[in-house]
Amino acid sequence: MLKTYSMVLAGRKLTIETGKMAGLANGSVLVKYGDTTVLVNVTASKEPKEGIDFFPLSVDYEERLYSVGKIPGSFTKREGKPTEKAILTARAIDRPLRPLFPKDFRNDVVISCLVLSVEQDCSPEVCSMIGASCALSISDIPFGGPTAAVAVGYVDNKIVINPTEEERKNSKLTLTVAGTADKIAMIEAGAEEIPNNTMLEAIKEAHVEIKKICKFIQDIKDEIGKTKFEYKSFAINEEIYEIISNEFAERMKQDVQTVDKPERDAKIDKLTEDVILWYTEKYGEEKAEEDESQIKDALYKLEKKTVRRLILDEGKRVDGRGIYDIRPLSCEVGLIPRVHGSGLFNRGRTQVLSIVTLGMKSEEQILDGIDTEEAKRYMHQYNFPGYSVGEAKSSRGPGRREIGHGALAEKALVPVLPSVDEFPYSIRVVSEILSSNGSTSQGSICASTLALMDAGVPIKKPVAGISTGLITDENDPSKYVVITDIQGIEDFFGDMDFKVGGTRDGITAIQVDIKVDGLSYEIIAEAFERTEKARKYILDDIMAPQIASPRPEISKYAPKIINMKINPEKIKDVIGSGGKVINKIIEETGVKIDIEEDGTVFIYSDDIDAARKAQNIIENLTREIELNGIYTGKVDKIMNFGAFIDLGGGKEGLLHISKISKERINKVEDVLKIGDEVTVKVYEIDDQGRINLTRKDLYTEE
Repeated sequence: MLKTYSMVLAGRKLTIETGKMAGLANGSVLVKYGDTTVLVNVTASKEPKEGIDFFPLSVDYEERLYSVGKIPGSFTKREGKPTEKAILTARAIDRPLRPLFPKDFRNDVVISCLVLSVEQDCSPEVCSMIGASCALSISDIPFGGPTAAVAVGYVDNKIVINPTEEERKNSKLTLTVAGTADKIAMIEAGAEEIPNNTMLEAIKEAHVEIKKICKFIQDIKDEIGKTKFEYKSFAINEEIYEIISNEFAERMKQDVQTVDKPERDAKIDKLTEDVILWYTEKYGEEKAEEDESQIKDALYKLEKKTVRRLILDEGKRVDGRGIYDIRPLSCEVGLIPRVHGSGLFNRGRTQVLSIVTLGMKSEEQILDGIDTEEAKRYMHQYNFPGYSVGEAKSSRGPGRREIGHGALAEKALVPVLPSVDEFPYSIRVVSEILSSNGSTSQGSICASTLALMDAGVPIKKPVAGISTGLITDENDPSKYVVITDIQGIEDFFGDMDFKVGGTRDGITAIQVDIKVDGLSYEIIAEAFERTEKARKYILDDIMAPQIASPRPEISKYAPKIINMKINPEKIKDVIGSGGKVINKIIEETGVKIDIEEDGTVFIYSDDIDAARKAQNIIENLTREIELNGIYTGKVDKIMNFGAFIDLGGGKEGLLHISKISKERINKVEDVLKIGDEVTVKVYEIDDQGRINLTRKDLYTEE
C-alpha cells in the first residue's frame, strides 16, 4: 500500500514514498527532491555469514545515465563498473550507518541506491544517504538509526545548505555532513582554505537540518516500521574472556607496549600461541579446538581494552608517545631519476612515495557520469600493495579504499593548484604506499606536495595532512581522550579517524571515520585545533627545510609548453581538410598540439626550439593583416616590377621595386631571391583587398 510523506528541506520539497515499488526487499523507499529521484532498497540474508569477524555491509550507489538523458559511450552502450564518484558516494553512505548496527550482527546487509533521475540543483548523493537511513529504519533489519545528511556550501561568505548547481560553482566549500539527532556521524569536505571556526559553524548549521530530517524519518518509522527480526549473536564469550583476562592481562599490558610494530606483532602472536597451549593443558585438546575462535576473539578484546585503558587511564600510547606527540618524521625530494617530480614522506613506519607526471591538456581524465563535470586535469591515485603491511598478496588493482584515499588527497591539493592558463598541463600524481602503520592517506598528501614542488608545479602553498583519533570510556561517554597522529593499532582499536589536510592558513580536505554513534561539537573542535597545530609543524619544520617552494623550472624530462591564442574562426586553417595542415606541422616539428574551441592553442615538445617553430607556423597560418602592421614573410615570386611576399594564412602582398630600398635598384634580383625571409610593412590595402608592402623604412643598407 502506497504511503507518501513530505517535508521542506532547504526551501525545496523532499518526498519519501514507500509501498509501491520493490515489495520483496526488507525495506524500500523512493526519494524525491525536486526532480531528482532515487530508489533505495535494503536487504538482509536470513542466516549469518560464518567464519568472519566483521559485519558484512555492502553499499551500491548505481548511476544510470538515463537519469540525465545520456546514452553510455562504451562499445556495449551500457553502464560498466562504478565511476570513482559512485564509489566515493557509496563510501559516504556506508560510514554513518555502519556504527549503528549491532556489534554482534553477522548477517549480510546490502543497500542499493538506484539513481533514476537527476536535477543538478538537488543532490542524488544526499537523497541516497537519507533514503538508506529511512529504508533501514522502516525495515525489519536491526538498525539503531535514523541518520540523515545534507550538503553544505560557502558562497559569498555565507553558509548554504544543499547549494544549487550555480551556488556550487561559486562555493569555497564542498561539505557533506551526516549525523543522528544527537551527534555528528560523518564529515567529508573539500575546501579552499576554510578556517577551523567557519568549518565548525558549517557543521553545526548542517546539524540543525539533520535533526529535522531525523525526526521526519522517525515519524515514518513510528507509523509503518516493521518489527526488527531476531538474529544469531556473535558476541564474545564473556566467560572465556574473563578466564583469559584474569590469567594474561598483565602480560598483554607488557607486550602491547613494545615500541617497534613488527616486534610488538611478534609478541602478540607468541602470546596467542601460549594462551591456546595453556587453555589446551587446562581444559583438554577437544575443548581447546572447539573454543579456538572464541579464544582468539577474547584475546582481541583483551588487546583492544588494554590499549584503550592505557590511553584513558595512564595517558600512555603503545609506542611510548604522549597524547599530543607525532611519530618521527622525515622527507626527501628528487630521489627518482627521469620522472618529472618525486617526494618521499616518512611518519614512523608509514612511508609514502609520490611521483608526478606532467602531460598535455588533452590527456586530462574524461568523466562519464551523471553530474556536469566532464573532465579533470589533476588526477591523484593511491596504491596500497600487500608488502606495505608485510603480506604476501599480489596486486588486484585499486579497491574502494584505495580510490577513497586517492580522492581525499586529490581534494586536499586541488585548491592550491595553478589554473590551466597559468600552467597548461594535465597533472597525474601517483602515491605508492611502501610501508603502512596508519595515516597513509595523510602521508600521501605530504609526499604529493613535495613531489609537485619538485616537479616545478607552481602550487600556491604547500599542503600537509594529519589525523587524530579518539578513545572514549565505555561506561562514561563524557570521558574521552583525543590523540594526535594515530598509528594502525590506535585506528583499529580506537573510535575515530579524523583526517584533515590543509595549508598553514586553512582546511582543504576532511574525512572522518567513526566507530561510535557520533561526535560532539567539542570533540570536533578539539580535532580541528590539534590537526592545525600538527599541520603547521609538519609544513614548517619538516617539509620546508627540504623544499620550501616550487622549483623555478619544470624537469628537463617534462614536455615544454607554449600556449597562444588565435581567432577561433582560424582554427579550421590550422587543422586543414581532414587534419592535413596540423598533421604536417606535427610531422615537420615533432611537437604535439591541442586546440581549444575558444582559440587557445597548446604546443608541447621536449625541444623548446621545435615548439617555437610550430608556433611561428601557426602564427603565419592565422595571421590577420592590418594596415601599418609589420610582418615577416617569404619571397614567393619575383617579377620585373617587384616581388610577391607570402605573409602566411594564404595572404600575399606586393613589394614594388620602388619600395624595396631607399636607394634606386635596377633589378629586383639584385636584392632579393625566391625563398628569402623579409620584414615588411603594410602601407596600403586597396578596396579589392590587395596588399601593398614597403621595406624602405625598415631596411638598412649594409
